[in-house]
Amino acid sequence: MKSLLPRAMRLLAQRDYSEQEMRRKLAAHSPFDRTAEKEPIDQAIEYCHQYNWLNDAEYSRKFILSRSHKGYGRQRIQSELQQKGIDRDDISRAMQECEIDWYEKAKKVATQRFGDDIPTDWKGRSKMQRYLAYRGFAQDEIQSVFSDSE
Repeated sequence: MKSLLPRAMRLLAQRDYSEQEMRRKLAAHSPFDRTAEKEPIDQAIEYCHQYNWLNDAEYSRKFILSRSHKGYGRQRIQSELQQKGIDRDDISRAMQECEIDWYEKAKKVATQRFGDDIPTDWKGRSKMQRYLAYRGFAQDEIQSVFSDSE
């Protein structure tokens, strides 16, 4: 643990990590054999939890707010958090705590990208739908952008 804890502290000083990300980082630079016991990594992780330096719930909230401000939708953010090893229950709890109006966010992203005039032709609407779906917005959130403009 002596060599892994300073590394964990240096990593957490730069940015927040999920527990799974931190385990991967520490395992990659662990002086121990990869198949050997994982106790030093567990000890370093536990130490970080004790001082609340590593907190998946807080990490999820910060990540959701950050990615939503960059114009990403709920589905994409959830997928990214799952890839980072965050539990589905923690993700849904964090989503509720953030209280983001995803319908308004979809409209804002659409107007930033395509302007105030919502396309009425099939080609333009299709392009906007694909863009919003790629950004991670649900189908009903995308449709609300079109229904608000009509």
